[in-house]
Amino acid sequence: MDRISTKHGARVDDALSHKPRETDYDTPAGAPEPGSPPGMTYDEVEARSNLGRFIPMASLPGDRAALISGARDLNAPDEVIRTLERLPEGETYETVNQVWAALGGNNEAQRT
Repeated sequence: MDRISTKHGARVDDALSHKPRETDYDTPAGAPEPGSPPGMTYDEVEARSNLGRFIPMASLPGDRAALISGARDLNAPDEVIRTLERLPEGETYETVNQVWAALGGNNEAQRT
């Protein structure tokens, strides 16, 4: 007898041994991508994270000039510097999320 357990019948054991795969389920429209929070795509999470690597805590709160200066101190790639240069002047940012939003990026959806 090749049964896996004594608590179930053979048919239930067979059903329990099937491990669902991601493709076994339909992903509803608007559902978050696996590995990303609601309201953001995986690529947005990665882009915001990459930007945040080059914004030192000492630059926050800070304006555009402070963020660019801090990024240069961390030897940020030219792409990151160009991205920070798109920030409007005269604004102060408290968090990387605020910087990301000012650049037109999406942040996590607020939970209610």
